[in-house]
Amino acid sequence: MSLADTASPVFSWNLLADFQDMWSYLSMVNAFRAGLVVAVVCAVVGWFMVLRRQTFAGHSLSVAAFPGASLAVLAGFSTTLGYFGFCIAAALVIAALGRKGRENGAEETAVTGTVQAFALACGYLFISLYKGLLEGPTALLFGDFLGITTGQVVVLAVVGAVVLAVLAVIGRPLLFASVDPQVAAGRGVPVRLLGAVFLVLLGAATAEASQITGTLLVFALMVIPAATAQQLTARPGPSLLLSVVLALAACWAGLITAYYQPYPLGFFVTGFAFAGYLLAHLIRYIRGAFDRARGPLAIGGTA
Repeated sequence: MSLADTASPVFSWNLLADFQDMWSYLSMVNAFRAGLVVAVVCAVVGWFMVLRRQTFAGHSLSVAAFPGASLAVLAGFSTTLGYFGFCIAAALVIAALGRKGRENGAEETAVTGTVQAFALACGYLFISLYKGLLEGPTALLFGDFLGITTGQVVVLAVVGAVVLAVLAVIGRPLLFASVDPQVAAGRGVPVRLLGAVFLVLLGAATAEASQITGTLLVFALMVIPAATAQQLTARPGPSLLLSVVLALAACWAGLITAYYQPYPLGFFVTGFAFAGYLLAHLIRYIRGAFDRARGPLAIGGTA
């Protein structure tokens, strides 16, 4: 179902009345709940993904979500199961056949590209076999919030809690292994095991994000907030927190806008996230220009 099929609500600028009207629908309440869970999980996992330079792996796992969900639509079972099943399976394949160290990163890239190509081909096959209305597969690609059920929110919350709990346990050694894997390995850190566990967590987070943004726009929550935060600060703690705030803001702003406009949710989430990324670059440029201008003045003042 899409808001394009019905008359769009009108934004009245009476924020209290607008939110009361919006949250009078269980579908919108569930959408905001799911958005909260997905934004937090994707921001945290995405922050490590950007730090580890594994965005290509994240993209490939988002492609794997497409055949998983389309097979679920074709076979008539839960799309949630399809999302998680295919994403985690693809993550396990990449982890098993991928890199064994930084020097073998090209091997991981080749395996990741192979998995991506096969997943995309499978998705095209399942869509070709699908005989129903095209709206279902379109929602899989670009996101839809009207069909999120309370049961799906519970599943997302449980999976998200598990992902965050595991990251809390392995976060410190994973950060060490991400920044300098060779030194970490020399200190006895199980770099490859941590990499495999992280890929599974990345697969679970990708499956969650796909249910909000659609499989083609997962990077809106997986990459852009984390990349924006890392542009603004190099300190891990503040950067991670800022990534969560930015992802949540983009997700909820996208939900509010999509409620009033008959266009895909994924576009609005991506648009708000990308606007924040451009603003971060502008802030960094202005900060750098100010520092460069102040440098000669400081030298002249001490002369």
